[in-house]
Amino acid sequence: MSLMGSLWTGVSGLQTSNNALNTTAHNMSNMDTIGYTRQQVAQSTRTYTTIEKGNKTNWKQLGLGVNYSLTRQERHIFLDKNYRRESGRSAFYDVSTSAMEEIEYILGEGQAGGSIEGHEFSESLSNFWVSVQELSKDPTSSVNQNLFVTRAYEFVTRASAVYKSLEEYQENLNKSVLKEVDNINKYALQIEELNQKIVSIEAGQEHANDLRDKRNYLLDQLAKLGNISYTEDISGYVSVRFEDVDLVKGSLVNEMAIYTDPKTGFFTPYWTMLANFDYDKDGKRVVTEEGIAGAKVFDLTREVSSDLNTDIGSLKGMLLARGDHKATYKELKNFPPDADPTDPEQAVEGWYDQQISQSIVMNIQAEFDQLINAVATKINAILAEEAESAGPAGVSDYLRDENGEPLKLFIKNVEEEDWTVSNLLVNPDLRQNPALLKFRKDEHSEDYPAMVKLKAAFEEKIYTLNPNVETPLCFTDYYKNLVSQVANSGSVFRGIQATQTQATDALLNSREQVVGVSSDEELTNMIRFQNAYNASSRYINVISEMLEHVLSTLGR
Repeated sequence: MSLMGSLWTGVSGLQTSNNALNTTAHNMSNMDTIGYTRQQVAQSTRTYTTIEKGNKTNWKQLGLGVNYSLTRQERHIFLDKNYRRESGRSAFYDVSTSAMEEIEYILGEGQAGGSIEGHEFSESLSNFWVSVQELSKDPTSSVNQNLFVTRAYEFVTRASAVYKSLEEYQENLNKSVLKEVDNINKYALQIEELNQKIVSIEAGQEHANDLRDKRNYLLDQLAKLGNISYTEDISGYVSVRFEDVDLVKGSLVNEMAIYTDPKTGFFTPYWTMLANFDYDKDGKRVVTEEGIAGAKVFDLTREVSSDLNTDIGSLKGMLLARGDHKATYKELKNFPPDADPTDPEQAVEGWYDQQISQSIVMNIQAEFDQLINAVATKINAILAEEAESAGPAGVSDYLRDENGEPLKLFIKNVEEEDWTVSNLLVNPDLRQNPALLKFRKDEHSEDYPAMVKLKAAFEEKIYTLNPNVETPLCFTDYYKNLVSQVANSGSVFRGIQATQTQATDALLNSREQVVGVSSDEELTNMIRFQNAYNASSRYINVISEMLEHVLSTLGR
């Protein structure tokens, strides 16, 4: 090899070491940058050349230096995919656990002692039962009658406050759904934009590592929102599927849209490209519930299971926790919201299991509403039965109003609607004049049989929390068991969350060992590459001195 060729060998080492030093400095300066991936210079030897002489057995191979191949990212594709799947699962259980804790608080059993509404309702139920016991001792006492009506009013008021808190939490979850969908679309658009830049840059021999870091960070964030899968083609373009539907593909972003239920105001995410639209007389596109039936992002009737990967993503967790409407007692008996609970033919088999049971909020709403409905309808039925037993209207006015109808302790706010907690009032006539419940029959005898029935109504163990619970309960135990059920479910969710968090953290730590920047390692590399740079520099100096010697000798 000529001296000039030897000089080039030294220059290649000098340039490669310089690139390695620059990469090391880049790593150290981005040590705290979110989403940054450690970079490393890839080196390869230059092609050898063979020098032959006349004797074929006497030959030499001379190295031509080092090649700077590329600056690559240190990533592990399988760790990335596993981490993203498990982080999405962690996000799902974070939302579910948070929802259970919020309900615990609303029912008066959560952190910091629970809400005032929950505690006050529990007290109002106990006080209502005490008022029934006091009334049974002397049903004709105006004091006891007034106490009975007052406690009934407190019972309804506190129940309404608890149910309203559940509704408000539903609405907060609903608002969060809108934000999550906006984030998904935003991330998808950003990924597509980065795809175009990366493909353009890498069309040559450059690697857009920093842009890839941004894209990987977006994939990490997107994975927390739902179940994603992705592939990268040879040009560097990443296609993304969200819940098995193309989100980013072929330079296009298939954005999600939101359908707003006109009855509930609840948001439902759907795929625009899969929906069927109607058009009004002005040609404006109209979204209907029927049109998005096959375009919904999630099938919330599917079993939630890690084996099926149906427990991934905070968005799905929010939708499941919220449900799709405000549930009532009749859905525990498999009656849809618009059905008549007095007509058995309108019941839908499996309605509760498919539509209610998996929603944390809706399940509690229905169970709580069942208690209020049972108390109201049972007491009204006892009063009506006693009024009828004394004689028909016109014959007896015992426990009858001015129209001759049996007195009701509880009435509907809207008569056409069901006996639900949100539609329940205490009879204003009785609030003004509790003595209408005189419990003294026409012959002036005290109605102790009515008292026996009222006490029995509170003590009968004939109510179950939901169709999947077999233990019968009385009024006084029902709420306690409801709260216990929530506490037990919360404990289960917290256990799953803790386990899932540990698994996710373990994967994150494993991934960080690959992609993370270690200051100790980079300092070691800096010393190594500096030494290599110095060695190449000295080598070039030696070749330079040799050239100078040759030139000076030949010059003479």
